[in-house]
Amino acid sequence: MSNTVMPAGVPARVGVLGGGRMGAGIAHAFLVKGADVVVVERDETSAQAGRERVEASAEKSIERDTQSGNLDEMLSRLTVSVDYADFGDRQLVVEAVPEDWALKVAALRRVEEQLPPGTVLASNTSSLSVSGLAEELARPQDFIGLHFFNPVPASTLIEVVIGKQTRPELIEQARNCVQGLGKTAVVVNDAPGFASSRLGVAIALEAMRMVEEGVASAEDIDNAMVLGYKHPTGPLRTTDIVGLDVRLSIAEYLHETLGERFAPPQILRDKVARGELGRKSGKGFFDWS
Repeated sequence: MSNTVMPAGVPARVGVLGGGRMGAGIAHAFLVKGADVVVVERDETSAQAGRERVEASAEKSIERDTQSGNLDEMLSRLTVSVDYADFGDRQLVVEAVPEDWALKVAALRRVEEQLPPGTVLASNTSSLSVSGLAEELARPQDFIGLHFFNPVPASTLIEVVIGKQTRPELIEQARNCVQGLGKTAVVVNDAPGFASSRLGVAIALEAMRMVEEGVASAEDIDNAMVLGYKHPTGPLRTTDIVGLDVRLSIAEYLHETLGERFAPPQILRDKVARGELGRKSGKGFFDWS
């Protein structure tokens, strides 16, 4: 256990399911605050890749002086595993697997089986119904949405999503945890896309339609939002960072639940079909090579 003084509200023992970019970032955020963190992945290869992501994230933040602390001490509190039973002593487990309903339900059920009653189970979903996911669990009252933003260590926002059966005291507990991480909580009731994804995707889809219609270039559209509205990053560059495949999946869900205004433009479908997924593939609306 760390000698670091834990901020109020941050659990001492945290689990993260999934060691991808988001999961690694979430693990890093808790490690920085002194927590003991277990990351569970589906196989040894994925587990090793997850460990490397967390290590690289922590090392980079120290090199850039965006955080203080001893790298070796911090990473000594990290365990990466393929065994769900390692979640058994956690106070909080955050699920961070891809945005696929069946995958999330199966993963959350497996995690819940390892947790004693009262342990908080959270999903990092950016759009799926927290209430709907909770209905698939044995203890929906212990379930909540914690929507982190990429890159997690640098982002100052976490969206706290309240399910219909979330116990009231868990809301304040989540607020305190977010504050302890040095971030700001935005609390929303469960609704398709919550607040952030719904607004962010709406702007991004309209920006894509403007590119499709030849209104302006992707660069000029983004500059209009950055310079005119003080957005730190334009909607199309943000889409590249998030991943076009991720944005398409969210847009399809919002289209299904909220109607035609969220219909994905053909340019988005075509780019995903060509493998132009944004930064992670080297090309999206911008060239990242």
